[in-house]
Amino acid sequence: MSWIQLKFDYQNPDAGQTEALSDFLMELGALAVTFLDAEDKPILEPKPGETPLWEHLIVLTLFDANTETALMDRILANSDYSQHVGQDYQWEIIRDQDWERTWMDSFKPMQFGKRVWIVPSWHESPDPNAVNIKLDPGLAFGTGTHPTTSLCLKWLDSADLSDKTVIDYGCGSGILTLAALLLGAEKVYAVDIDPQALDATRENLRRNNISEDKLVLGLPDNVDLPQADLLVANILAEPLRQLSESIASSVKSGGDLVLSGLLNEQASELNQIYQQWFDMSKASSEGDWSRLHGLKR
Repeated sequence: MSWIQLKFDYQNPDAGQTEALSDFLMELGALAVTFLDAEDKPILEPKPGETPLWEHLIVLTLFDANTETALMDRILANSDYSQHVGQDYQWEIIRDQDWERTWMDSFKPMQFGKRVWIVPSWHESPDPNAVNIKLDPGLAFGTGTHPTTSLCLKWLDSADLSDKTVIDYGCGSGILTLAALLLGAEKVYAVDIDPQALDATRENLRRNNISEDKLVLGLPDNVDLPQADLLVANILAEPLRQLSESIASSVKSGGDLVLSGLLNEQASELNQIYQQWFDMSKASSEGDWSRLHGLKR
C-alpha cells in the first residue's frame, strides 16, 4: 500500500490556528496530521487555561496515494491557510511502510563527546561498546537534539562520575539522569515540576534496563536533596535566577555545577550570580545557547 505525505514548516503557531489548520487538512482528505517539534525545545509549566505550543513545528500530513496533488496545490494556494503552508512544502510518495515508520525514520542515533550515544529504540547502536541511551521522542522534553541538552551531555561525557552523587534539577525526559547513571554515578536525585516528566524518566529507565535502586525521583518539594558532588540544571534563565541560593546549597564544597537552558546573552548575568558561591568558568556555547560550569568553594 502507498500513501502521499505533505510536509511543511509551521512557525509561531497558536493553539486556535493549529487546531483549525488540522481540521482544514482533514477536510481535504488527510488520513492523519502530526505536529512535531522542529527544535526539541522544552515547554514550561503552562499557566491555568493555557495550551502551550512549540515555536517551530514540522507538519506531516498523510493522504491516500490517489490524491491529485496538482489540485491540492491550487486549493492550498487559494486557502486561508496558504501563509502557514508556505511555498516550500513537499509532496512525497511513501511506499510499503506505515505512518509510524515514516515518523520513526526522521530520528537517528546521535553521538555526544567520545562515549555517549542517544539511540532511538528502533535503531541498532553504531557502537555497541559505547554508553548507549535508548530514548524515544514524545513523552517529555529532551531527546538530545536541542543545543542545551547536547552541551550538558558533552560535559557529562567528559567527567568522571564514578561513585558520585548527582542531582538532575529539571529532569524532563530523564536523559541526563540516564547518562549520569550509565557513566557510573552512585546515586542520582532527579526532580521536575511536571509529573509527566517524572513518568517519562521512570519509563526511560525501564527501557534502558536500569534499576531504580540508584535513583530518587519526585517533585522538588517531595525530595530531600543532599549536598551532591554534581548538580546539573538544564532549565531556563529565570528559574536559575530565582533558585540560585537553593541550587548552590545543594552542591558540596569542591562539587561541580552545570547550568544550561541559557541564551548566550543571558550567560554573563547568571555567571555573576553564581560567582557568589562558585569559581565559574567561561561559558561554552552551541549556536544561540550556553552552558555554565563552576566549582563550589
